[in-house]
Amino acid sequence: MIKWIIKLFSSTPKEENIDNMKKYLIVGLGNIGAEYVNTRHNIGFKVLDFLAKKEGLSFETVKLGSMAEYKFKGRTFFLLKPNTYMNLSGKAVKYWMDKENIPLENILVITDDLNLSFGTIRIKPKGSDGGHNGLKNINLVLNTQQYTRFRFGISDQFKKGQQIDYVLGEWNEEEDAKLPERLETSAEIIKTFGTAGLENTMTTFNGK
Repeated sequence: MIKWIIKLFSSTPKEENIDNMKKYLIVGLGNIGAEYVNTRHNIGFKVLDFLAKKEGLSFETVKLGSMAEYKFKGRTFFLLKPNTYMNLSGKAVKYWMDKENIPLENILVITDDLNLSFGTIRIKPKGSDGGHNGLKNINLVLNTQQYTRFRFGISDQFKKGQQIDYVLGEWNEEEDAKLPERLETSAEIIKTFGTAGLENTMTTFNGK
């Protein structure tokens, strides 16, 4: 009886560790406010909104953001839209990473990328901020660049000096028509990241 009790208590940390490895923090970067909803810079929010609607999930207001919880194939995905505005995104990422005890390798940050043509997908296990204020703050707060980022291309079709207006501008008619298919693919990336791992996700989706 005593041996059984000792075994029970000694196995608890291991069981908790296994559970934590099945939890994922999926962060969509964007700015809060109706004026930003359909802008290029808010693609992170848009991807999470698409997945939530597809799976019948609702976002709830939580500390430092809005969150929906998605359970799929034994995994739990915390879909987080920070409400801190883009340049303070790291605060929300760090808070929920610590609160849910989510390992760094189980974090996926979705962001727009000017250096990729529209709709092009690039998933990387680490990297610099590339001039993106959201990633810059996350790198600063987490004190590392070793987390997975999912870059969604928005292209760089703007004239000199108009970058801010372009990034904070709305999708054009052609982009709007192509977005549904790209969002469908983006939702699959999130699920694959949690169930098949980073390497398989990159092999399957990079450049698609």
